[in-house]
Parts: sequence; structure tokens; C-alpha cells
Amino acid sequence: MHLDVHDLRKFYYRSRLGRAAQKVVRDQLVELWPKVRGDTIVGYGFANPLLRPFLKDARRVTALMPGPQGVMAWPDRKPNVSVLCEEMLWPVQTGQVDRLVLLHGLETSENPSAVLDECWRVLAPQGHAVFIVPNRAGLWSRTDATPFGFGRPYSLSQLEAQLRRHGLIPQRTMSTLYQPPSSRPAWRKFAPLMERAGRHIPVFATGGVLIVEATKQVPQPRRPGLGEAVRRPLRALEGLGVAEPKPAGRLPQP
Repeated sequence: MHLDVHDLRKFYYRSRLGRAAQKVVRDQLVELWPKVRGDTIVGYGFANPLLRPFLKDARRVTALMPGPQGVMAWPDRKPNVSVLCEEMLWPVQTGQVDRLVLLHGLETSENPSAVLDECWRVLAPQGHAVFIVPNRAGLWSRTDATPFGFGRPYSLSQLEAQLRRHGLIPQRTMSTLYQPPSSRPAWRKFAPLMERAGRHIPVFATGGVLIVEATKQVPQPRRPGLGEAVRRPLRALEGLGVAEPKPAGRLPQP
């Protein structure tokens, strides 16, 4: 279930904890993508807090927001780039996106497979996608005081396996948000130190979120199920014990 856009906006832009989380995750994304000049960048879910550094150099920046969540105008005092869209039908041309980032778009979706299919569709062959999800083993997924406590948290192996099934090949993995999800002044004071220390821990068990950068596999792998071709389609009355009607012969010529 998607969170309401007003709750997300309140957390990321009006709370001290939300602004701290925004900065940590955004800095990590900028470190992954230091050069985006001329690129087409799309965010899905509530990726707005992460997209601002790219507005200056990117050719185009678009923030897609799913219908169940709602949409808000963004950025402030600048031309709006936010778009309300369906989860399974994005208003983006196939193969046109150079950089794609998902925040609160995968773990809260009722149909994550359809979302990942759209990710594969819109990515350019050389495009990169970054998926940011709550860490199942982290502290942030264990409290509903932040948006990372809603939806389905992931382990690293679960996320990578799901991406691979949809033709998105993980290239780099990392974790961040090592500070506790608390607004208490004492924790806020030591938060930067904890983030720096967390980067030297060679495990993913302590970070609040997982970040996976993936590229597009071409062609997309076929998955079992409804997508498989039917070798011998069923006839209308097959299996009912009723003789099927046969086409009438040609009418005699007068």
C-alpha cells in the first residue's frame, strides 16, 4: 500500500529526521552518478528529494508518482516536472531513460512485477537504474515512524533475485542510513559520525536501506506463466463431452 504524498512530503521536508535521511541517501546517489549532463532522468515513487541535484545538468528530469500515492507540484518556484501516473503504464517512451531511480515505489506496490517490467521498458539499452528499498535487517524497517517502515522490506539477495527475473542486472550494491530512526537530539548529534563509521562495516545488516544499481539486459528474459505461448489452444467445447460443431459443406449449385 502506497503512503499518502502529504505524509511523505511532511517527513522529508518538514522533519529533522526526514531531512537527515534525505541528505544521506541523496549524497549516495550523487556519488553513484557524478556526471549526468545531457541525460534523461526519471524518478518513480517519491524520488523528488533525490532529484534536485540533477536539475541543472540533466537534459530532462521527470518525477513519476503513482496514482494511489498522489502527486504534488515539484520543484518549488520552478516549472513543474511531477506527473501522476498508473503503476503499470508510465507516460514515458520505450528505451528513452538514461537514469532511473525508485524510492518508495517498489516495496509499497501491490504489483512489483509490473513496476519492474515498466522499469525495463523505459530504460535505454545503456541506461542505469537505482532501487532504494528498506533493509529487512535494519532498524528503519522495524518502526512505522518513517516511510521505510511501510511496505515489504527486502534482503539483498531477495532484491537482486527479483531484479534479475525482470532483466535488470545488479552492478553495484550498498547500504546506508546507519543512524537510528530517532528524532532525539542526542542521536541527531551523533548521526554524521555513525554514517561515516557505517561505511566501514563490510555487512548490510546495519544499514536502514539497501541501494542496488542495475543495468538493462537485452533481450528481456522470458518468465514462466501467462507469457508462455500455448502450443495447442483449447477448442470451444473440448472436455465437455459434446461434439464440436463442424463447418457446413458447400451449398449445392442451383
